[in-house]
Amino acid sequence: MVNGVERKQRAEAGVLLSLFIYLLLAAGKLLAGAAAGSDGVKADGWNNLSDVMASVAVYIGMKIAKKPRDRNHPYGHSRAENISSLLAAFFMMSIGIDVITDGARTLLGGGREAAPDWLAAAVALASAAVMFIIYVINVRLARRTNSMALAAVAKDNLSDALVSIGAALGIVGAHLEWAWLDPLAALVIGALICKTAWEVFMETAHALTDGFDERKLAIYRQEIAAVSGVRDVADIKARMLGDDVVLEVTIRVDSQLTVVKSHEIADEVERLMKKRHNIRATHVHVEPEAVR
Repeated sequence: MVNGVERKQRAEAGVLLSLFIYLLLAAGKLLAGAAAGSDGVKADGWNNLSDVMASVAVYIGMKIAKKPRDRNHPYGHSRAENISSLLAAFFMMSIGIDVITDGARTLLGGGREAAPDWLAAAVALASAAVMFIIYVINVRLARRTNSMALAAVAKDNLSDALVSIGAALGIVGAHLEWAWLDPLAALVIGALICKTAWEVFMETAHALTDGFDERKLAIYRQEIAAVSGVRDVADIKARMLGDDVVLEVTIRVDSQLTVVKSHEIADEVERLMKKRHNIRATHVHVEPEAVR
């Protein structure tokens, strides 16, 4: 497992790679979609533009999150990453609504009279291939760095690859004299943008309100309870600070133990959580077991 600084640097590199590719693809698709008369490819271009905004927001959030603790931020600045993701969700939703509106207007008008040029389909398929490669790179990097933010970016990369394939299929359908298929593809892409924005919003809001996966907490509780000297886990709770888990646990030990021995048990709990789950901040409160 890489250290915290190196992990964040690698995660930032993955976000920058996605940002650079998204910029190229957004410009290429918007130009190709306008030149070839494809609503689907233009919508896909707007989709990539929303990804640019999201990547910029995530990158800025990562930079701010790296700032050390200060007097006004005793827990550090890790949640800046969550706030940037929240802003990105609003940007994405706005673009998604615009794409849906344009697609619906064209669809209700009967679609375009002429089918889009095959150039648009070629651009869409080439984009799908590029995004799938970026997806593979970011998935591997996310696993190595244990970065939740980069894992989310990778998931979006795969979604973008599938969206581009859908845009290409819409053009093929238009050439088969289904004029409505290309604007319908734009409509579907706009809906997918809004869906992604909503998922990002809900996930970020969950983190900002100190929500945490109950299944993980149950695993932590079970493993801590098995530590030698721990009689019982009285309480356990966790929250996210950026990509880092902050775990707070209250354990009960034999009331006859010395302070030194109790402290050693607490240290063992901390080492266990760091080794198995890469939790670097485990706060252990020790209580004596009630005498019966």
